[in-house]
Parts: sequence; structure tokens; C-alpha cells
Amino acid sequence: MRSFNSIAILSVCLTFGTISCKDKNITQIEEQIATVIKITHIDIPYVYNIANKDDIKIIGRGFMVDDIIAFIPKSGQDGGTVELPINSLAEDHILLSPAEKLGDGNYEIRIKRGSLNQLLGKTYLNPVFNTDLPDKENMTVKGTVYSNGQGIANVIVSDGFEFTTTDQNGVYYLPSAKKNGNVFITVPANYEVAVANGVPQFFKKLVGIQYASEIKDFELIQTNNDNHVVAFMADIHLANRNGDLGQFQSGFIKDLNETYAFYKQQGKKFYGLTLGDQSWDAYWYSNNFKLAEYLNQVKDLEFPIYNVIGNHDFDPYVALNDLLAAAPYRNLMGPTYYSINIGKVHYVILNNMVYKNDGGSIGTIGSREYDNILVQEQLDWLQKDLSYITDKSTPIVVAMHVPLYTNPNASGNYGNYMQNSPALVNALSNFDNVKVLTGHSHINYRITPKGSNVSEHNMGAVSATWWWTGSPNYAGNHICKDGSPGGYGVWEMEGKNQKWYYKGIGYEKDYQFRAYDLNKVHITADTHSPKANAEFKAKVPDIAGEYATASNKNQVLINIWGYQDNWQISIKENGQTLPYSRVFKKDPLHLISYDLQRINVNADPTSSFTTIYTGHLFLTTASNATSTLEITVTDEFGRKYTETMTRPKAFSYSMR
Repeated sequence: MRSFNSIAILSVCLTFGTISCKDKNITQIEEQIATVIKITHIDIPYVYNIANKDDIKIIGRGFMVDDIIAFIPKSGQDGGTVELPINSLAEDHILLSPAEKLGDGNYEIRIKRGSLNQLLGKTYLNPVFNTDLPDKENMTVKGTVYSNGQGIANVIVSDGFEFTTTDQNGVYYLPSAKKNGNVFITVPANYEVAVANGVPQFFKKLVGIQYASEIKDFELIQTNNDNHVVAFMADIHLANRNGDLGQFQSGFIKDLNETYAFYKQQGKKFYGLTLGDQSWDAYWYSNNFKLAEYLNQVKDLEFPIYNVIGNHDFDPYVALNDLLAAAPYRNLMGPTYYSINIGKVHYVILNNMVYKNDGGSIGTIGSREYDNILVQEQLDWLQKDLSYITDKSTPIVVAMHVPLYTNPNASGNYGNYMQNSPALVNALSNFDNVKVLTGHSHINYRITPKGSNVSEHNMGAVSATWWWTGSPNYAGNHICKDGSPGGYGVWEMEGKNQKWYYKGIGYEKDYQFRAYDLNKVHITADTHSPKANAEFKAKVPDIAGEYATASNKNQVLINIWGYQDNWQISIKENGQTLPYSRVFKKDPLHLISYDLQRINVNADPTSSFTTIYTGHLFLTTASNATSTLEITVTDEFGRKYTETMTRPKAFSYSMR
């Protein structure tokens, strides 16, 4: 019956109310038209090559002089929506005045007319210095490297496989297969590049068809950076958990800004260089905290930060495809391997991991495993990169995430951490002075193989123990697995001369060791895990090891986190020099700051975060329990670090 009534009503309308129904339809169409801006013959190219100061031309019919054209960034580039009025109106196109805020990247273009707002299309804006460069056969990328309106000669350009240099006019051509999706320059000495969203713009994304020619230009800013400082920052691990963002801003960023201000006052150029694991892949999706969120935490710093990819900076949803898993990193932070010149120093950034992540898929985090290896294509690229350096006394600094060598023991013995460490050392063998800086371990150690020109500085972590020890209701300190304070490396470069030190977050630069009065180090469940139940309290003796038993041997343990074999140690008691030995032990402060804190909440310590044995510990024995010791540590640059150790010295979470 309901169906019949519907048909009957429709028949009545068609038979007797044709005019009124038609009027109703016309009204609806007119209302729809009123909500649509009628622009026809739109032709928006996939890539807009926009020359400096040239108007932006949009082809189409139906524009009005008061229309506003909005460019909305869609690929994470710095800046928000840019709205431009029509500068010139023609029958088949409009011209818009260029805007400095329109950087290169993907944009959505919309037209705004009164209360109406409508999509016109999408494009990639590509500001260029010279749009008139002719194509050359087999050359898929071309462009100009320039500064102050003039081309710069002899700048190295690469895509991670192919190399070329700019001619006398700053022009280059590159036969790129576009595998890595970007092209980049080796920033020359005494130049810098602009910084966008916290990232130096030494690279450009390649967005066109594989064999089509693209224009990619690079603007350099002249400076004098022969005298410069680099802060090396390992394992930041931001994930919006454990109170990490608060600790990061109030602790690390505050400390880093103070270090920057100290050197700025001296007229020195300052740079940052991460050593991988800026993010934490396990929380990319559950906490919605990825690499872009990390960049939001550092984008307001007043100095450039170059980056290294770490194993936790790959997309955990992508399985068995290293290139695709690194795509989010490359899109935001640039190539995973490249080089830069700062002053007289050549910096090489490498990616020494092959990400596997078996079992990963959209919505599922995989195993996140990887191989510690520098693949052959990078070794080949490195050889080509180094071939441009004719002066073999040029200091080479290699920055990568995974260590070259393993944590040495008390005898200084170590092994290869990266699978093909000898291959990298061999590639660097022609240079007199090579320093390899790494992270990943969350501890400090330094290795210089006998007779080798290559030494490694493995750096303690900015996040220390993944932000655990300083998190709410834990130890209230910030300490790495080897007892080092959470911190970063500071390298001072004057020409070819290099000096360095490890900067503990929240401490003065002269804080380079901690001394324990082992008579006062006694780790027990009642003292350090009082809230644990009986089951977990029973685990404390095994975790505490030798420190579970009270000692009266008058021994003193010294943790020197930046120690190298050419450092000197002096321990005096009443003017008499005490002998000491290098030992391989666990740092007691980290035991109570992390391991025992986990036991205190009836949780087993996470194996990756537990206290490790370290070889930068030194043991001496005093004559009695109350004598005062004068401890002096001298580094390779003659800088002396001292402590007058009044004993007994208390053992506490806040001890120095």
C-alpha cells in the first residue's frame, strides 16, 4: 500500500503539478549553483616552477578580481596557509604576486569568494633561480647553486648514487634515476643554507616522472664558520611518555640553549647534529608522536640541526622494505646519507642499518629488527664523496647511529659492532684524522685502535635511560646505563684543530666524573625498593650484585665517562699518591635509579634499559674510612677536573 501511495503522489505531480515541480527543481539547482564557484578550463601543473619575483600564473576562466587564492601546505613544510589576492585578471588566467612564505612542497590550491571556499587543484611549488635552463640528454635533474644572486662554482651535487659539480655559473646537470627521491648538495665551507621547520635545506625532493627533467636550485648564505662548535646529540627518543617532553624542554633544551649562548658570546658559529633515534617507532601510532612531532620540539632553536637516521626512526608499519620504511624520514629530514663542510672539517652522515621489520603492515607494528651494516651502495657513495677532498689532512667526522665497535672492557678489548666495520675503516684509510661519532648504546666510550687514524666516540644519550630515571616518582635524576649523566657531546673546531667534551644535562662543563665511597654503597630492598612485594624484594640481591653486601674495605670507585687512554688520573691521600686499577663493573647509582625503581613498583627492569658493565670505572683503596682524597683527572687537552672527596661520602640519588 505504501508503494502504491508513492506512485500515486508522483503521478499527480507529473499530471497536474508539472509547473510547480519544475519550479522546485529549478530552485534546488539554483541553490546548488550558489554554493559553487564556477571556474572552468583550469590547468594546474603537477609541478609549478616559480622563478624568483615572477608572478604565479593560474590558467582558468571565471575568476573575479576580489577572489582570494589560498595555498595550503600538505607535506609538512614550514609555515601555514598563504592567501594571495589576484594581482592581474585576464579572460583565461590570473596572476598572483609571489610570496616569500611559499616554500617548496606540496600544496592544495583553493579559491575563496565571499563565504565560499572551493578546491582548484593540487600541485608541488618549486621556487627556482633560473627557469630557462635547457634540457640535456639523459640529465633528469638540473639547477643552479647560488648566493646573493650569483652562481657558485664547484659545489658538489648528488642523489646518493651519482655525483656532479656546478660549473662557473653555478649550474649543474645530474643523470639521476631518482631512487632515493631527493637531490642534495655538500654545503661548501663558509656557507650555510636556510632552515625550515628546524631542518637545514641542503636537499630538495624529486617529485616528477623518473626520466623527466626537474629543476632543483639551492641557495647558499655566506658566513664564516672556520671557528665553529657542534653539539652531537644521540638517542633523543621522544614519544610523549614518561614525562619526556617536559624533561626535554626544561632539561635538555634549556641546557643546550645555555651552551649555544656561551659560544655565541664568543662569536663562534654553532650547529647541532643528532646521532639517530630522534623518535621512538613503537609509539609513532599509539601516541601519535612521529618525526614531525619531534621537529615541533626543536624548530624554534636559533641554530641549524643536521640529522642522522636511527633504527627507531623508520616506519614500523612497513615490512621488509628499508627504502619505503625510511620514506617518512627522507620526506621531512632529508637523505639518510650525505655530507657537509663546516669550516675546515668535512662531515659525513651515514645510515648503517638495513631495516627489516618482519610482520609489519598497516595497523600492525612488526618485529622492528634490522641489520647493523653499511651497505655497498653507501660505501661506493662514500668513496666518491671523499675523492673530492685533495687535502688528506682534512679532519673527517663520520656521524652514524650504530657503533663501529663494542663497549670495551677494563683491558680496553673490544670487537666489531657493525658487521662490516673494517670496510668503513678501509674507506677512510687515506685520511690522517678521522673521528667516528655514534649513538645507539645509551652509554659513553671512546676507542682508538693502535696505529689507526680512525677513532670512535660513542655518545651517551640525551634521553639517558629512555627518560625513565627522571620521570615522575622515579629517582629524580637523569642518568645513562653506564652511570654517565644524560647529555651530549660538544666539539670545538678552530680550523683543523678539534677539542671535545661530554656535557651532562644540568651540570657545568667541568663535571666529568663521579666518585663513590664504597663503604657507603649498600643496596638493599628495604632502602631502595621499599614498596615492592616479597616476590620482587627477593630479586634485589641478584640485581645489586656486589653492592648487596655492605663493605668496609675503604675502597673508592671513580666513574670517568669521557675517559680515553691518553687521559691521566691522580688520586692523593694526605699528599701520598694512591694506586688505582681500571675495572669492569656496574655503576651503583644507575642500579638504584632504574633497576631498583622498577622493582619498587613490582615490575622487572626492561632488559634493554638495565645497568651495564662499563670499563671507564677506576678503583682505589684509602688507608681508612674518613680520609679526604684529592682526585684529579686530566684529559688529552690538558684540562683538569677535580674533586676534593670528603669521606665518608653519602650515597644518594642526587649525588655528584
